[in-house]
Amino acid sequence: MANIAITTLDFQKVSEQPVEIVERKGTGHPDTICDALAEELSIALSNLYREEFGAIMHHNVDKALLIGGIADPQFKGGKIIEPIEIYLTGRAIDEKGNKKLPVKELAIETAHKWLKENIPNLDIANHVIIHPKLKPGSKDLVELFERFQLKGEIPLANDTSFGVGFAPFSDIETIVYELERALNSKEFKKEHPYVGEDIKIMGVRNNDNIRITIAMAFVDKYINDIKDYVEKKEIVTNYAYSIAKKLTTKTVDIFINTADDIDNQSVYITVTGTSAEAGDDGQVGRGNRVNGLITPYRPMSLEAAAGKNPVSHIGKIYNTAAMDMAERIVAEIEEVEEVYCYLVSQIGKPITEPQVCDVKLRTSKDIKGIEEKVRKIAQEEIDKLPETWKKFLNRHFRLY
Repeated sequence: MANIAITTLDFQKVSEQPVEIVERKGTGHPDTICDALAEELSIALSNLYREEFGAIMHHNVDKALLIGGIADPQFKGGKIIEPIEIYLTGRAIDEKGNKKLPVKELAIETAHKWLKENIPNLDIANHVIIHPKLKPGSKDLVELFERFQLKGEIPLANDTSFGVGFAPFSDIETIVYELERALNSKEFKKEHPYVGEDIKIMGVRNNDNIRITIAMAFVDKYINDIKDYVEKKEIVTNYAYSIAKKLTTKTVDIFINTADDIDNQSVYITVTGTSAEAGDDGQVGRGNRVNGLITPYRPMSLEAAAGKNPVSHIGKIYNTAAMDMAERIVAEIEEVEEVYCYLVSQIGKPITEPQVCDVKLRTSKDIKGIEEKVRKIAQEEIDKLPETWKKFLNRHFRLY
């Protein structure tokens, strides 16, 4: 049995505090692109290793870096002057016996596939260059991995680290997450192709007043002139209001591209739909946590989950397990109003034996009446950790 501590929350509910701040970086944000490409590469490597070795082998490809290009966006269509460069770096086993494995080729292929599917205005052949820089891992970490993976034993933690999760989302957290998902949905883009994928949303709540600021890269070839831009921005603003008002009874104000200077026709238009073409660079771990948000008013791990191996890397699996645990407890135990879960590992020990699993609850009744139910859910989630890799191969978490 795991060391599970269950206590009552001793601080004010986040949604009842006077101020709350929440952020989400959308699909086409440079940081999110890095997270996505790193994670997609981890998934591809995991599948390759399962075919070659019968098990996922050691890899950590969580160090992607995006260097923005140079672009000249114009109404009715501009051009890319210098391409985006993306470095996919990290550690990955690249041979089996004397057979070389195509890990670098796989990195390029996987990146091209994701970019083509998710940033449709990016010309893969001309607008982006992928640099795969992958090398084998250190001997001790590879041997630690092989010690359990090839023997079918419970994985051993590859690091001493922690994961944290909470539930449920507050109103503003729900708005920020769902709004980005709606604006970047295939259905919305089909009718509004001028909306690019680089959508960053910042939500600020002052008591019962919510202010949503959206930075949205419009695609220049779909915008005729400044008048057309203003009209299309108004359409998106009204749509955003319609989404937000379904999710809260609080007052909501929405602002899009507040740095625009309409009089001087200086507005946020792009050739590709992402600021990566000229305005910004990106890096793994600077974006959304595993629950899809950046929440400074909640406890968070600073681990970069994307690209880490899905079998034993605590920075990935404990954060996701803590999120799943919290969501289950809130969903299955009616008396629980809010929950925070913390898991801490010790390197070289089985991942099912955390140093502590700390569950903090806010309940409508005495904690004693539900303690065993909470303990049962927490233990079940810990027991499932050796199978967590399957969730990652099915893209379980919400980074991008």
